[in-house]
Amino acid sequence: MPRLLAIVAALGALLGAVALPCAPAQAQTTAALPFPPPMQERVSVLNARLGLHPDKTRLVLELTDSVPFTVSVHGSPYRVVVDLPDVSWPGGNTVMAGKGIVARYRFEGRDGGASRLVVETDGPARVVESYLIPPRDGFKPRFVLDIARTTPAQFAASAPVAATTATAATASVSRDAVRPPAKKDPIVPVAAALPPPVPPRAAPVPEKPMIVVDPGHGGVDPGAVGVGGVYEKDITLAMARELKRQLEGSGRYRVRLTRDKDVFIRLRDRVAIARESNADLFLSLHADSIGSANMRGLSIYTLSDRASDREAEMLAAKENRADALAGMDLSSENDLVASILIDLAQRDTMNHSKRFANMALEHLGREVKLIPNKPHRQAGFAVLTAPDMPSALVEMGYLSSPQDVSLLSKSAHREKLGRGMVRTIDAYFKWLTGAQKS
Repeated sequence: MPRLLAIVAALGALLGAVALPCAPAQAQTTAALPFPPPMQERVSVLNARLGLHPDKTRLVLELTDSVPFTVSVHGSPYRVVVDLPDVSWPGGNTVMAGKGIVARYRFEGRDGGASRLVVETDGPARVVESYLIPPRDGFKPRFVLDIARTTPAQFAASAPVAATTATAATASVSRDAVRPPAKKDPIVPVAAALPPPVPPRAAPVPEKPMIVVDPGHGGVDPGAVGVGGVYEKDITLAMARELKRQLEGSGRYRVRLTRDKDVFIRLRDRVAIARESNADLFLSLHADSIGSANMRGLSIYTLSDRASDREAEMLAAKENRADALAGMDLSSENDLVASILIDLAQRDTMNHSKRFANMALEHLGREVKLIPNKPHRQAGFAVLTAPDMPSALVEMGYLSSPQDVSLLSKSAHREKLGRGMVRTIDAYFKWLTGAQKS
């Protein structure tokens, strides 16, 4: 979401950068990080954040620079340990409350200039992933640790593997290596051989855009019940899987579903999943039902101005506003300044969302029927209120219409609808790339 940082660049002096995600791998995982420059200042932890996902708990640290790390899992008590070099974390030695599988976590200084992050879990755990995101798009380096539950038997069966610390080894030549040897021949000196030059590192490949697709409803919430007893939650999940298949098959996008099975997820948690994934676009899929069997067709909703104002006021009024905008910490700002910055970001996000909705109607209208009256609508849906992430809610049809139910239940129609959505997403990111270059 780099465009949001550009919006508030003029007010950047007022704000501190915030940290978001990063994740380590299993108990025995070590990550090699970029070479730090020599004689650099002591690395500091700027921020820490816990996030809940349906299948894991994520801990993110934002750092002033990249560091090597080693991750290991322990029992008696259950805990995940991240060993780091000498890192400064003001206030980090205070025990911090956890959520999800994380009971609490704390930071410790170690002998010999080392540091350790201890993450206590409320039961046996495994490390799903651990990695460091290098600085990009205005963000500092972010360390991510994803932890999931496991059974005592699986925990006991996993044989410990010695973890090796990844170090950034820089090529160096000693003074003796470059000092010419004694000249046996006063006319022809013999030069000492130097180590081969270190090949230049390849330029980082830009990440593919992250698309988060949200199948509406799920679990105890079936959504609308359509003609013939069809559940909205089943229609949306089937369509989300088809869209994910097509997007990933294109090779142009990374895709994540907020749910890939019949589970209940709160509306705010759906948005949190997308934001923690650094989503470039969030699409929520639905299929409504009304009293008339004659109303049918697709429509798209984006956030209304009135709902945007309420959301900005609510976010500005929170005590902890460290994650109100990705990459910015508003916790030290008063409500007026925070509300202005959130509103600026949200207005820009709404414009992008509207641009996407208009493109979607242009492309999808060639494939499926649109509702006859104002297919682009605006409302205050909770899943559309993230101030820093373009979002749209797609009502794919009406389950009160026998014809829409018949179409949405067929894989051929979902495949056709998916093709239209992929073309829309392609057009949107082509426009976005051009807008960012101009």
